[in-house]
Formats: sequence, C-alpha cells, structure tokens
Amino acid sequence: MFLAQFSFVSCNPAKATASYETEMSYQDDHIYIQRIRLGDKQAFSCLVEKHKAMVFTMVFGILKSREDAEEVAQDAFIKAYKSLAGFKGTAKFSTWLYRIAYTTAISRTRRKVHEYTAISNDMVERYSTDDIHENMHNLDDEERYKIVEMVLSQLTDGDQLLIQLFYHKSQSIEEIASITGLSSSNVKVKLFRIRRKMAVEIQGILDEQKKELA
Repeated sequence: MFLAQFSFVSCNPAKATASYETEMSYQDDHIYIQRIRLGDKQAFSCLVEKHKAMVFTMVFGILKSREDAEEVAQDAFIKAYKSLAGFKGTAKFSTWLYRIAYTTAISRTRRKVHEYTAISNDMVERYSTDDIHENMHNLDDEERYKIVEMVLSQLTDGDQLLIQLFYHKSQSIEEIASITGLSSSNVKVKLFRIRRKMAVEIQGILDEQKKELA
C-alpha cells in the first residue's frame, strides 16, 4: 500500500465531511496542498489516492517490474511529501509529481544498469486521424478498444509514456517536456510521429477486417 504511514481520510464527497464536499470525486490539488500546509498532514493521502494509478503506470512502464514499480512509486510520493514546501505552484502539482516519479524511475534503471489505463471513447477518437474516424465509428466500443490496445502494445515504452501523459492525463506540451526532460519541439515531433504511426496501424487493421468480410 502506498505510504502506509498515512491514515487515509475520505476523499469521496459522498462520504466526506463538509470541509471536503465538492461536485467532483476529488477536489483540486491546491486545496489538499493548502490543508497540508495548514497542518492537516493526512490530506496528503487524498493526493496519493488521486494520482497513484498514473504514477504507478508511469514507473511500471519504465521499470517493467511490479515490485520495483511499487517501491519507486512509494519513493516518489515520499519525495513529493518531503519537498512539498518547495512546490511553488508555477506548474500543476501533477506535472511536478510526475517529474519526480519519472526521474526516480530513471535513477533506479541507471543504478541497475539497465494495465494500460482504461481507454475511453474520447481517447479512441483522438488516437485516430480524421480520415479513419468514420470506419472506427462503425465498430462497437469493444472492437475499438481492442484495436487501440493492440496498436498501443506495439509502441515503445517511451512512446507509451508520452501518449499516457498527453491523452489520458491531458498534460500540455510544455508540461510533458518538464516531466521527461525533452524539449517542447521534440515532444511535438514525437507526438506527431506516434499519432501518425498509430493511425497507419489502425487503418491497416481495419483494411484487414474488410478483406476478411469480403
């Protein structure tokens, strides 16, 4: 369990106390950070709950070991907690946290010498180029998910990470550059190349399906 030393408070507004009430499952990160800085250290458990899935997915994609990923993810949250006083808020907390997780995982791989997230309909839309939207719409959700998952599995670990950050976590080009250490122009080029590659692969699968039905 992540940061077992924290006794978890409820972050679900349906079960939360009045001070945590909100229309969303979680409040904005800055609210939890403010509570922590006012002395409510247990509010950090909400930040852990809110971001632990993406942090784990990111580090697991780099380390390829569940045991190592769990350890590194926990290390990343501990580092974030200890460094929270230095968080200035000039970037989103998630960007700052993902950067810590990324560098912690990279450091682990250097020392050793060496579940996709759920795919929403919106992600399927944005992975596809305009000229194949119509063909994708002719498939049911399950078929579309399988095609996109198949194409995602063929990407390199680095490309998968960029896709996760840009599409699933809605990080901006500049935020991804900050997390990965790449330049903004490099991130743009890589995302364009990945998206084009995925579109070609998706179209190839659709063409094969048409041939089988012919």
